[in-house]
Amino acid sequence: MFTFVTDNGVFSKGGVDSGTEILLEACVKENIHGNVLDLGCGYGVVGTVIKTLFPACRVISTDVNPRAAELAEINSQANRAPCEVYVSDGFEKIEDVFDSVITNPPIRAGKAVIYRMFEDAFTHMRRGGSLYAVIRRKQGAESALRKLEEIFQNCDVISRDKGYWVLKSTKLTD
Repeated sequence: MFTFVTDNGVFSKGGVDSGTEILLEACVKENIHGNVLDLGCGYGVVGTVIKTLFPACRVISTDVNPRAAELAEINSQANRAPCEVYVSDGFEKIEDVFDSVITNPPIRAGKAVIYRMFEDAFTHMRRGGSLYAVIRRKQGAESALRKLEEIFQNCDVISRDKGYWVLKSTKLTD
């Protein structure tokens, strides 16, 4: 059981949203290992849960919103799932290379922002690493799938539930 502190100005302050729950349910079935990035972490749900379920992972959580990052730090510590948390606009302050990048992207920020996140994830990923993203079908899942296929040369829908698609792309080349 997890407990999360939220606040005004962060996504889904009333509780964990359905998209994040569906994303996590899909990720639990994957081979999550090594360096993991919770990109756009909000108040830290994904990073905290992944660190708890895959304790050998090094989990980094980032968000552009300083309050969200502060809450992610509080929540990771409160749930005894220590993550490294940074305030960063996408990969602006991130130099690491990752085995997994997991995101419930900020749909309202627009395609340009989200697609840049996907492109930067590819650049900051080890060969064999995977990007996991959850997007509602009616909010652009099909176009996101096409964009991920363009960037990674592959994209699978690994879960569909309540109108959400969990997309997975794997970096096959350097």
